[in-house]
Amino acid sequence: MKIRAFQSSDINQMVSLFYETVHAVNARDYTTEQLNAWAPKEKMDAKLKRWNDSFGRNIAYIAEIQREIVGFGDMTHNGFLDRLFTHKDFQGQGIATALMNRLESEAKLIGLKEIETEASITAKAFFEQRGYQIIESQTVELKGITLVNFNMCKRLGFE
Repeated sequence: MKIRAFQSSDINQMVSLFYETVHAVNARDYTTEQLNAWAPKEKMDAKLKRWNDSFGRNIAYIAEIQREIVGFGDMTHNGFLDRLFTHKDFQGQGIATALMNRLESEAKLIGLKEIETEASITAKAFFEQRGYQIIESQTVELKGITLVNFNMCKRLGFE
């Protein structure tokens, strides 16, 4: 597996990975209606542009295996972990861990004291294992549909 910086040419594969993964992996914790609100099939062109812009601004990494994108993650320069997704067919292989190791190292390099994220029900245990603590459970609304997620935070130790 190779971890590398985001490139604009990655965006189509990333949006597809996001859609397929949310609808496959997160289906164990969310209803079909919730998944469709979170990752709708329509308006993909708008998402491509929005995501390309935000990934370009953020600290963003791609995980590849044999030139196939199998995961990605990004955070703002203020330490908000915006997205972290592993391809539905590559779950449990250490991809999210490798991406988070890189992002947390980068956060320390730029002097951040903590990283905050909004984790899905599905991802909560992964973040807890990495030392993230729940700040609060929250209910968010997307297109009139409510979903539960968790505002979580990790203090970064400086060795």
